[in-house]
Amino acid sequence: MAEQHQLILILDFGSQYTQLIARRIREKNVYCEIVPFNTDLTPYADKNVKGYILSGGPASVLSNDSPRLPQSFYDTPHPVLGICYGQQLMAHQLGGKLSKSLNREYGRAMLSIVTEGRLLKGVVAPSQVWMSHGDSLETLPDGFEAQASTSDIPYAVIADKNRSFYGVQFHPEVMHTTEGSKILDNFLFDICELSGDWTTESFIGSSVRYLKETIGDERVILGISGGVDSTVTAALLYRAVGDQMTAIFVNNGLLRKNEYEEVIESYGTLGVNLKPVDASDKFLSRLAGIIDPEKKRKIIGETFIEVFEDAAKGNGDAAFLAQGTLYPDVIESVSFKGPSATIKSHHNVGGLPEKMNLKIVEPLRELFKDEVRTLGRKLGLDESFIGRHPFPGPGLAVRIIGEITNERIRVLQDADAIYISELRSHDQYDKIWQAFAVLLPVQSVGVMGDERTYEDVIALRAVTSTDGMTADWARIPNDVLAIVSNRIINEVKGVNRVTYDISSKPPATIEWE
Repeated sequence: MAEQHQLILILDFGSQYTQLIARRIREKNVYCEIVPFNTDLTPYADKNVKGYILSGGPASVLSNDSPRLPQSFYDTPHPVLGICYGQQLMAHQLGGKLSKSLNREYGRAMLSIVTEGRLLKGVVAPSQVWMSHGDSLETLPDGFEAQASTSDIPYAVIADKNRSFYGVQFHPEVMHTTEGSKILDNFLFDICELSGDWTTESFIGSSVRYLKETIGDERVILGISGGVDSTVTAALLYRAVGDQMTAIFVNNGLLRKNEYEEVIESYGTLGVNLKPVDASDKFLSRLAGIIDPEKKRKIIGETFIEVFEDAAKGNGDAAFLAQGTLYPDVIESVSFKGPSATIKSHHNVGGLPEKMNLKIVEPLRELFKDEVRTLGRKLGLDESFIGRHPFPGPGLAVRIIGEITNERIRVLQDADAIYISELRSHDQYDKIWQAFAVLLPVQSVGVMGDERTYEDVIALRAVTSTDGMTADWARIPNDVLAIVSNRIINEVKGVNRVTYDISSKPPATIEWE
């Protein structure tokens, strides 16, 4: 699907900001891909590559085992932008000299223009930039000139104008670099001469054509959860192949309160061929007495495959399995450090493709989460689908810490429903990336009326984020939290205490298990 679009290739050297670079470029209607620095670029010769970005990274170019590019890379006819480590590596490999900085430069600095060039066209100076480096350039390679500096470093921006090689010692992709967006604009549209052809409309058109060509007259099945990823996947597939697709919705007994019925009703408005399966008794019987979170996940994943396989039978011998895989999942599986040690197998329906001899289609594998939401709106989906918070594949199993019982599920569902309803009614829900309640495996002393109680504790979690990779705890107004706490304690039988989780990611994860 992506081959027909102009392409910026980001070579990843392990920077925590690499995905942010890609997001900033995508926001400008330019298609880009992230690949590890040591990727064989030969297959990209047939793609519409228009330029390269070399990301930052934690290593020092001065270290013997630090990442390198083959010298032949610099024979490219395409423009190159090196960011932080990427700038230093390019300069080093082309004959420049680096040395250890006396002090690691981190944080704000003021950029001054020395010689205005294409990369700095229209950039306001002095302006704030964001630094993070322990090495510094001492001398430039032949053909390069300094175009901007800071009070501490003379080579904050360097350029070889003849080859269109550029390097910046700061991070233009972060919001703290006030002219960063303009610098990226100059690289993409002036230097690489891109037209900005990556739009939601073009994605829909190319995706529909791709799905029609790939699936043909065959049938395709899709496991849906009612969340934004699977719903947008279903809507896109329906536009491409119509009733050749069957969406299977499995109730594992660990959904949110009334969710099974609500999803069935909501999907009725989409025209999608939906096959709901209530297998809650089977899941919960197998989870009885299980406390270890990894065992919970394994049982749920294996049971899901079994139930899904049974549900898929009788659907005209489907040849394809569709999955709501997103681009961050793809990046994680081929990351800078190699394949991820933990694959989200349950999210991606585990071993079903091999077991059922199915071919995979992943219509959203090129998109970030925000792009999926934009796509859903263009496809005409209701905002109740689009703005929905993420929900884990194992459901409430990873939010009930300890043993799973019908009573504990009831307690958590009721508490979570109150929490979410109050966030909505106080206009907080759409400001938050993800919010949910957690049932803890401890009880605490309380007083209700004239009697002492010894009952459950609910923890409330809410985070702000852009992609879930990092997150900060949401600053929900105290009066809203007070209302939520009061309602849960008064209305949910068995709970006498409510806490609020103020941990960020990292070091904590968003979910508790």
